[in-house]
Amino acid sequence: MTAQPLRVGVVFGGRSGEHEVSLRSATSVMRALQAAGYVVVPLAMDREGRWLEGPEALRLLAGEATEQRARPLPPADLLQRLDVVFPVLHGPFGEDGTVQGLLELLDVPYVGCGVLASAIGMDKAASKAIFAAAGLPLVPYLVLKRCDWEAAPEATMDHIEARLAYPMFVKPANLGSSVGVSKAKSRADLARGLRLAARYDRKLIVEQGIEAREIEVSVLGNDRPLASVPGEIVPAREFYDYEAKYVDPNSALLIPAPLPSALAERAQQLAVAAFLAIDGAGMARVDFLLDRRTNELYLNEVNTIPGFTDISMYPKLWEASGLSYPALMERLIALALERAEERRRCATRRLPDEEEA
Repeated sequence: MTAQPLRVGVVFGGRSGEHEVSLRSATSVMRALQAAGYVVVPLAMDREGRWLEGPEALRLLAGEATEQRARPLPPADLLQRLDVVFPVLHGPFGEDGTVQGLLELLDVPYVGCGVLASAIGMDKAASKAIFAAAGLPLVPYLVLKRCDWEAAPEATMDHIEARLAYPMFVKPANLGSSVGVSKAKSRADLARGLRLAARYDRKLIVEQGIEAREIEVSVLGNDRPLASVPGEIVPAREFYDYEAKYVDPNSALLIPAPLPSALAERAQQLAVAAFLAIDGAGMARVDFLLDRRTNELYLNEVNTIPGFTDISMYPKLWEASGLSYPALMERLIALALERAEERRRCATRRLPDEEEA
């Protein structure tokens, strides 16, 4: 008897500034899942956080006006009829553990990192603290609060300038796709960058800028993850901002990255170490800065729901490592089911007197 194909719910859209990127990723993911033989069930979240199902979700994906009244939450019975959920929600309210928590409450298997790793990966301040504790190399950085910047902007900039040198990079702590990120070469730039970052988050990161190459590694697995070949991004602009990632066609992806073998292996080792440090699961893309002067690698960040557009690095790196896009989808689904079974084995589901002797 032939087994029924798995029903995979693909969740896309979302409330974050990365809504449009999510739509592009979801289009590629759904196409690949269908090619791999899965039954795809589209689930969309609009910009207000309301949910759309089926044809209305596809209308949102296509950029068309929706007619159905959106729900505040997807009905539990719909989610629980799915075999697996594939979240393709970049940024806050999707990549940060919120949707993952909902799925765990409903006991629905899902692709990617769990609640803790998702939350840590989204929060650059928290992730840097964990990476530092694990002994992973980081550029010098400062964590600031928006309230302190707004209360005493001159004193805040004095504090930053006493500890870091120009150029610097200013970022909101909780966002991705380089939204709200700027490069500061002067105090005036720093003020503008802090104002911009403060539009997106209450925590701000200021990092020491270095003359660097941008190296990325894809990680795949649960407790024993594997790393892809490294790739390099050559941005069309001064740094890899949102426009360079998704608008400017002149940014280049070098796959594999032109690195000496020892340096490529170190990038792979550090990528796996970063993934394990946050207790990652399923997938992540790990980004590095490679100092052009010293050839030192510095961990930049871990993206727990990396881009899956046609030009995204995560699937391209696995393709270069011998894993096709449809095969990657199959592996991610298998890892989601494996991790769900691990959660179900935990004794928190039973009272102490119910445990086996």
